[in-house]
Amino acid sequence: MAAAASVFHRVRPGSKIGAQYDQEGNVVQVETREDEEQSVKLAEILELLLAAGYFRARIKGLSPFDKVVGGMTWCVTTCNFDIDVDLLFQENSTIGQKIALTEKIVSVLPTMKCPHRLEPHQIQGLDFIHIFPVIQWLVKRAIETREEMGDQVRAYSISQFQKTHSLPEDDEFVQRRDRSVKAVRDVLEAYRPQRRYRRQRDAGELLEEESRVHSTLLEYGRRYGFSKQDKRDKTEEGRASPAGGSQASPPGMAEVSEQEDLQAAEEMRIKTLMTNMAAMATEEGRLTASAVGQIVGLQSDEIKQIASEYAEKQSELSSGERSDRYGPLQQHRRAVASLNKQIQQRSEQLEELQVKHAEVKKSCEEAKGSLMEATEHSEKLDKELKALEELEERADSSLLEKLKALVTMNENMKQQEQEFRTHCREEMVRLQQNIEELKTESGQDTEEEKERNQLIDEQYDTDREKLQKIRLLMARRNREIAIMQRKIDEVPSRAELTQYQKRFIELYGQVSATHKETKQFFTLYNTLDDKKVYLEKEVNLLNSIYDNFQQAMASSSAKEQFLRQMEQIVEGIKQSRIKMEKKKQENKMRRDQLNDEYLELLDKQRLYFKTVKDFKEECRKNEMLLSKLRAQGAS
Repeated sequence: MAAAASVFHRVRPGSKIGAQYDQEGNVVQVETREDEEQSVKLAEILELLLAAGYFRARIKGLSPFDKVVGGMTWCVTTCNFDIDVDLLFQENSTIGQKIALTEKIVSVLPTMKCPHRLEPHQIQGLDFIHIFPVIQWLVKRAIETREEMGDQVRAYSISQFQKTHSLPEDDEFVQRRDRSVKAVRDVLEAYRPQRRYRRQRDAGELLEEESRVHSTLLEYGRRYGFSKQDKRDKTEEGRASPAGGSQASPPGMAEVSEQEDLQAAEEMRIKTLMTNMAAMATEEGRLTASAVGQIVGLQSDEIKQIASEYAEKQSELSSGERSDRYGPLQQHRRAVASLNKQIQQRSEQLEELQVKHAEVKKSCEEAKGSLMEATEHSEKLDKELKALEELEERADSSLLEKLKALVTMNENMKQQEQEFRTHCREEMVRLQQNIEELKTESGQDTEEEKERNQLIDEQYDTDREKLQKIRLLMARRNREIAIMQRKIDEVPSRAELTQYQKRFIELYGQVSATHKETKQFFTLYNTLDDKKVYLEKEVNLLNSIYDNFQQAMASSSAKEQFLRQMEQIVEGIKQSRIKMEKKKQENKMRRDQLNDEYLELLDKQRLYFKTVKDFKEECRKNEMLLSKLRAQGAS
């Protein structure tokens, strides 16, 4: 009763009540839904199952229940979950088998962490609107599981193949790789840097990192001196110098002197580093380290000599030209004034840079402090965020989404409330101003206005009392209407009666199935008990024959008596066999008679259901005709 009562629900609009029978005549389906929305959902479910690979859904002879339940069990087993049934499903099952199978399927869904709720009576009643999201989730989960298993199987098969076999492309790649590695090694060996000098041990540790770098480069024959970019920078600075300074010094003289000094210092540094180098052992036909050091020294001396000669010639030419125009004393004063001006400009620039440096340093300290605060705040927020994420993972996803939606709604309501309050204040101020203006315009109320206001108040009170009475009458009438509606609702409608009939038929089928199973158990027990009694008699007979056989064989008289007893026993067994055969024939005849009666009753039942169906169809036609007659009479 509890299993049947749990599946009571109202019939949907557009549904029809019918009956289908199996080969034994049992009622297996009473309700047949013809809702368009249900049909659309069933088609979508079958398309999903076909897309997932469940091609059994194409069989037209199967019922929608078998297709849907078979697809659900196939998806569950594909996802590596077990269903506690002997078979996946049986075609045209009874009501009890359907209920047991649907309950087992529904019990597996929470284990799979399915986000959608489903009840057994929804599957049994073919409620495809609620079954569709579950099928959609199961198909998605099955496809994901198959992809994961496919990747694992593919990787395993590839690894097993590569253990014993190889493709021609792999062999070619191995050969090309060996040749390429050999060629790269040959190139690296051919162009490997060769060390020409070695720094002596007693040279001491170099204090500057730049000197250590230049010394290491010189050991491998590389020289880096005064770069061209530095020369260009110096030339641009000389061109951008003030006009007074350019007039005081000869054109190009300061630039040449600075380049000379830098180049001479660089050459001196290289020469000093080369003095601490020792020659490496070389093969025949190559320069030794000492020869290279002498060449470098000669080159540096020549460069220095040529630069000094060039500077002297340039200074002579410029001094000759300047002396012809101004004289040496005035030229010296202008040079001093230009230098002093440059020194003053450089000192002002230095002060500005120091001020900027102090400001930048202060802002840097403030930025560091704010960065530390922001970092601490960010770490604190990260911890809180991780804690919230852990809480979200442990919480129910549907409940969490509902809470988020409620929080968002609360914030929106707060904002709307604030805006409404602001609007109300503005409206109140505006109305108060209007009241004040009206008071100032109207002045003091006159006696006529007071009397008029008094009449208005009296009329208002009278109308208010009348409204109260009307409200009381309306409330009394509403109560009467509600009582009548409850009385009308207590009388079941035709659809509800049909639904109750369907459920009672299902309950009757379940009870009859249980009763039939119980009767079969009783019959089996009685049969086995009779079999046990006959076997015990047979065992006792054999034991007695075995015990008396030795004594009977001792003498001829005892032997004859034993044979007569054996003949009597065989005769009794034959008579018992004849009785059992007779009883079997009687039971068979009774079974055939009952079967004929059962078939006649089934024909009557089918005729009854057909008559009821025709009667309902005629009732429907009668209602349609009555509605048309009413419509014509009203028109």
